[in-house]
Amino acid sequence: MAIACVELCEIWKSYAPPGSDEAVIRNVSLELPANLTTALVGESGSGKSTLLQIINGIVVPDQGVIRLYGNPIDYKRIAKIRRTMGYAVQGAGLFPHMDVKTNIILMAQMEKWSVQRIDERYEYLLDLLELPAELSDRYPHSLSGGQQQRVALCRAMMLNPPLMLLDEPFSALDPITRSVIHDEFIRLQDAEPRSILLVTHDMSEAMKLAQYLVILRNGEIVQRGEITEVRNNPVNDYVSRLFSTGQIR
Repeated sequence: MAIACVELCEIWKSYAPPGSDEAVIRNVSLELPANLTTALVGESGSGKSTLLQIINGIVVPDQGVIRLYGNPIDYKRIAKIRRTMGYAVQGAGLFPHMDVKTNIILMAQMEKWSVQRIDERYEYLLDLLELPAELSDRYPHSLSGGQQQRVALCRAMMLNPPLMLLDEPFSALDPITRSVIHDEFIRLQDAEPRSILLVTHDMSEAMKLAQYLVILRNGEIVQRGEITEVRNNPVNDYVSRLFSTGQIR
């Protein structure tokens, strides 16, 4: 496996009262390869989004250590650390009171980039995502679902972060738009390789977009590895069914 961009060591997280043995994440240890797309798949309630939020620092684990590129997360500096990660969620999550350009460039402004640098990066991303410049002063509600998701990806990529965390970003799109966005996503990874963790409940999406696979069930890792390796050597009937039916319930 390539060098790890994220290391999770014996991570536990529970929202239950003290003394309960219920946990959303149960003793998860995991290394995610750098400069590849990792798909994190599992049923609803399996802990996928919680694990993503733990990596992002939104949720603090009850136990365990998270390292980003070898360094433990320093929660006193979490706001700055988050700026090294792009983050996109289902339904785009754009700021409704900001126009397209402001949504995209906001973090660069907060980082005090020069106007020239911001404009060059902004124009590059619009071209990369095939978004027309005339959308710049429009607001999210006036965009199609596909356009909103492209804007969200532009925003996540604005600071050119080494790591992107994507929480089911394409699940709300219709099948035709989703297929187009998938093709653009692959092109983006070719144009600007980076480490990506993609949470999805769609096995066909995982197989199309990712090179590495982590299967989560009831807060525990069932299997992990390169997609072809997992597909060819499933550890149990559950994993085998995921590949044969493509359905994660």
